[in-house]
Order: sequence, then C-alpha cells, then structure tokens
Amino acid sequence: MTDSELRAAAARGESTPISLAGWLRLTARALALVGLIIVFVPLHYLYRVVSYGSPFPMLFLRYAARVCGAKVEVIGTHLKRDVFFVANHLSWIDILALAGASGTAFVAKAELAEAPVVGWLASLNRTVFVKREHRMGVAEQINALKEALVDNWSVTVFPEGTTTDGQSLLPFKTSMLSVLEPPPPGVLVQPVILDYGPVAEWIGWVGEESGVNNAKRVLSRKGTFKVRLHYLEPFSPEDFRGRKAISHESRRRIEEALIEILGKPLRPFAHTVAPVRYEPKVDAAD
Repeated sequence: MTDSELRAAAARGESTPISLAGWLRLTARALALVGLIIVFVPLHYLYRVVSYGSPFPMLFLRYAARVCGAKVEVIGTHLKRDVFFVANHLSWIDILALAGASGTAFVAKAELAEAPVVGWLASLNRTVFVKREHRMGVAEQINALKEALVDNWSVTVFPEGTTTDGQSLLPFKTSMLSVLEPPPPGVLVQPVILDYGPVAEWIGWVGEESGVNNAKRVLSRKGTFKVRLHYLEPFSPEDFRGRKAISHESRRRIEEALIEILGKPLRPFAHTVAPVRYEPKVDAAD
C-alpha cells in the first residue's frame, strides 16, 4: 500500500500494517521514551522540593520530540513569560514540540486528566484542566492559570478542540479561552502555527484512527520530519472584549498566516468532530 492508502485506511479506523523494521524502530523509540521518563521525572520531583519552575518537564518533552522523529524549528520569537499561546492542532507531537521549545503548560479538556500515564505526565507540566460542563468555576480556572504561569511562565491552548490535517482550520471553541475572561493582568496572547510541511497529513491524527494506532504509525516511521513553530505577533487581550473577540482575532491571524505558509487556500476538513472523537462525514447524497 502507498502512504496515502495507508493514511486513508488509518482514518477509517483500520489498523496500520507495520514491517519488521518498523517494529524495531517503534520498540527502540518506546524504550528511549521510557528511559527519558526514568531520568527526568525523579529529577523533576527533587527540584520541586527546593524550588518552583522546574526545567525538567521542558527538557523531557524536548528530547521526547527528537526520539519520536521530530526536528523542531522555531520561526519568530516567542514571549518568555506572561503569555497565552493559541495554536492550531494536528497531533500529540504538538505538545512535545511546543513545550520542548518554550516550556509552556497547556489548557486541556478535563477528560485528559483521567487518561493513564498521559494525564499524569500532563499534570507534571502544570496542565490546566477545563471541564466542558463548566462545573469548574471561572475563578478556579483563573487561579489554576495563574499557578501555571508562575511555574511555566506560559500556557498554550488548542481552541479547535481536536486535531486536523494541517490543511484545514476548524472554528475555535471559545470555552477553551474562558481562562482569559477576564485576562490576568499583564498577560499577552501570541498565536502560533504548527507546520509539519509535506508530512502533515501523514502525522495528523484524524478520522476514526485510535490513539494507539496513531502512536504506532508515528513511532515506526523511518527517519525524521520537520516541525516548524511559527510564532506570530502577540497582542493584548485587553484590546478585545470577551473571549469571543479574543478567539476571533487569534483565528484570523492564524488563518492568514497558514494560507501564506501553505501557498494555497485552506480546504474544508474531511471529518465532522464529535465531543470526544471523530466520526466520518456523511455525504448528503447518502
């Protein structure tokens, strides 16, 4: 099967066949990731005994991105502190790349906190978990955000609420920006574009593909791939009234820059987005 055929099969929820060489690459990378956890997690906990702002989650995620095959290139200048990054979203690799480059924490759906291992690792990096039902009050969210900013100096949100294929941009879910209503004093918003270039559609986690199959595909892939982080001009959320206005301005800037990067118009996303996972789009003719 060609790469496009394999990708299409994965999006339909079919398990991707992996060669012997692919299994060897997957095993080597998985063991390397376990080794990074063994080294950096104890160092992180030891550091936290005496100080805030541990550098070890950032270092762990930076090296984890490399182990997974991602060669991260930063374009533009990211703010060092008191910044809320707003980014498009393609893959779990996004988290490794962004946190490895800037040390940022993340705003994520509360369901992630319940995920085995992933939820624990996310909590190490001061992830702010937001409940879709809004049972977590705004004041509590703001306090969690402030703590994350003190510890990590920056926080990132993926307001599309799910992953796409690098050729599309979904509407932004303003609930993911509720921590900016009102914005903490002095915090700026900086839009970010993740650009995987020609491998974007291969890396992207879309359709009915399971997380396990996506991880298998990425970790068994031969060679490396580039991930370019385009940090756009920051703006003050105080200049825009409410989370809807902040969301609209962030998306406008990301869309304009993404079209310029791709050199072509964005296309409609090929999958509808359910609250938790993807479902195939059903044509009207059907």
